[in-house]
Amino acid sequence: MTNTPTIKQSAAKKQSAPKKEAPRKIISLDKKKARAGWLFVLPFVIGFLVIYLPVIIDSIRYSFCEIKTLQGGGFRLNFVGLENYKEALTEDPDFVRILISGIKQLVFDIPAIVIFSLFMAVLLNKKMFGRAAFRAIFFVPVILSTGLIASIDASNIFNSHMDGIGGIDDGSGSSGVTEIVEMADISWLFSNMAIGTELMTYVTDVVNNIYNIINRSGVQMLIFLAGLQSISPAIYESASIDGATGWETFWKITFPMVSPMILVNAIYTVIDSFTAESNSVMQYIDQVYQKGGQQVVSTAMSWVYFIIVLLMIGLVSGLLSAYIFYQKRD
Repeated sequence: MTNTPTIKQSAAKKQSAPKKEAPRKIISLDKKKARAGWLFVLPFVIGFLVIYLPVIIDSIRYSFCEIKTLQGGGFRLNFVGLENYKEALTEDPDFVRILISGIKQLVFDIPAIVIFSLFMAVLLNKKMFGRAAFRAIFFVPVILSTGLIASIDASNIFNSHMDGIGGIDDGSGSSGVTEIVEMADISWLFSNMAIGTELMTYVTDVVNNIYNIINRSGVQMLIFLAGLQSISPAIYESASIDGATGWETFWKITFPMVSPMILVNAIYTVIDSFTAESNSVMQYIDQVYQKGGQQVVSTAMSWVYFIIVLLMIGLVSGLLSAYIFYQKRD
């Protein structure tokens, strides 16, 4: 007789055999960082979906309707298509003019703010006595220009009076307390250079607007500082050994390495300028909203303004992305 295992013996062997554990899924570091990032922005995502998204949908709906007040209270929305947008762009006498003026001002402000913040970040990144104090001093205007302090400064009667007076009459026909230099000064400075009047006008406006530029450069300065401190000192040591000058080191090493930060700061400056309370377009839209029966028109103006902001961000991103250097990391 052959020893053939019975059915019970086979079942017992199967039960006594050790079970193979399922292989564990190894999560990569990139996936862990991605999960941590989503966890970090989760409160904003929830708040956007619950609070902001319904408001945005209602705002879009109102921009295509007119409001009819009902007897006894309440209102009814009547769809009118693009009539509100037509009124904002063609019938309103001031909206397009103020919008174009704001865009022109932004085109001049972006280079001035980015260049100034990069220049100051390079200086503040040098090893010197009191470096932390100097960094804090340049960031103080950012704190002072927000919240309650900004409201107090906006209602400062003394500043309003100083802005309104004409200054000392020197016989030239015009003088102002807030002007640091005049066109004649810049013309004399650049008298031996072949420079057009447009550039001299731009330099004059930048110098006279230096206080506002410093106030709006604090965050950009910190971003540039973070980018400068992420550059390995070994790169500068290698350049120094090869005999590179400070000018060559800046344009061949520093500037390419912080070019991603230039793109970030340019986009941040566009958004910050377009959404500031002192923005003339924002103030005009608020004035139209306060008028009786003009709420839907102001909503249409807001969406036109929002689309222009997106186009400006896309234009800035497209122009700067072609010159951005991204360091490859293994």
